[in-house]
Amino acid sequence: MSSKSAPEPSKPRLGISACLLGQEVRYNGGHKRDAFLTEVLGRYVEWVPVCPEVELGMGTPRPPIRLERRGGEIRLVMPSTGGDYTDAMREYAARRVEALAALELDGYVLKKDSPSCGLERVDVHHGAGAPSPDGRGLFAAALVARLPDLPVEEEGRLGDPVLRADFIQRVFAHCRRREGLASSTSPPDPLS
Repeated sequence: MSSKSAPEPSKPRLGISACLLGQEVRYNGGHKRDAFLTEVLGRYVEWVPVCPEVELGMGTPRPPIRLERRGGEIRLVMPSTGGDYTDAMREYAARRVEALAALELDGYVLKKDSPSCGLERVDVHHGAGAPSPDGRGLFAAALVARLPDLPVEEEGRLGDPVLRADFIQRVFAHCRRREGLASSTSPPDPLS
């Protein structure tokens, strides 16, 4: 007599800033490989690497970009050339986030301080004064606007054990909820 076992749950699928996996996509041709993400968490999740700047066609290496306040608007600019990438990044981000939504991600890890991927406290330059840390990267903004229920965190904050545990729990809960919804014709009981 054969016994059927329950299907093994799939690994959560997470988007991630590609530089955090060690991909040499940063403006200087380098990376920001994160050992916890690659060696520890990476054993339990499926990564979907994204580098908005490279995917937009900026190349590697490239001059740095930054957020600048111009009038009442925040723009994504390359100071060395004067190039303004705001509209192109917003259009790319909208398309890319739609493609990511179709992948049914369970979470996302963004690169802190990045003018494209920083979730919070990204420097915004204005005039000759010191930058103010009140910006959000343009790709990160599109991601959280389109997928407001997706667990999203910056790699810098994952160094805090409490924040890391909370993020991981939210990711795995999101995965279980998604898998439960996919295999059920009726909505799950919120009290179970």
